[in-house]
Amino acid sequence: MQVKTLTFNPFQENTYLLYDNSGECAIVDPGMLDAGEEQQLTAALEALQLKPVKLIQTHLHLDHVFGTRYVAETYGLEVAAHADDFFMVEQHKEYALNFGIQVSANPPMPKVVLNEGDVLRFGETELQILHVPGHSPGSVVFYHPETRQLIGGDVLFQGSVGRTDLPGGNHEQLITGIQQKLMVLPDEVKVYPGHGPHTTIGAERAGNPYL
Repeated sequence: MQVKTLTFNPFQENTYLLYDNSGECAIVDPGMLDAGEEQQLTAALEALQLKPVKLIQTHLHLDHVFGTRYVAETYGLEVAAHADDFFMVEQHKEYALNFGIQVSANPPMPKVVLNEGDVLRFGETELQILHVPGHSPGSVVFYHPETRQLIGGDVLFQGSVGRTDLPGGNHEQLITGIQQKLMVLPDEVKVYPGHGPHTTIGAERAGNPYL
């Protein structure tokens, strides 16, 4: 599995394109806020000659779903997320205003439920789903054992962890989940977070002050 990173919106959110030799692609956390950013996503897909077949969310905080409706409607995809975050969908427009951001509509309600232990398949790729709540109630990560790559959302960052002061956040729950589900993975696993640079499990095991 290969990973293409695109960074969007004022929150500098990382949107990921996951793909393999089949040409099929999963789009993770589309964060495009305007037409220019939407075009950047489309251009990246075209340049890599990818066919989007999955739209998956690590969680449903506003900066990770700004572009979800565009992707769903443009490529005819259903949104997949953990049910514990569904409550955020109807609050999206109002919550965005708290940050001075106006959006025309809420993102579409997810129709595919992602659960702990599920396997997500596209092309030649199988992703394991781990539920790691605490940043949000429904935060999940996507792990590809063969290439030892982890799409981590806002659970674990380089030298930090996800904030837990938003609705549904729980710091103790987050740290416990990271320790029990992520820190048991091999050191060389590469972590692609929702913001900032990538890191590895080994680097965070050795030097993350929150762990």
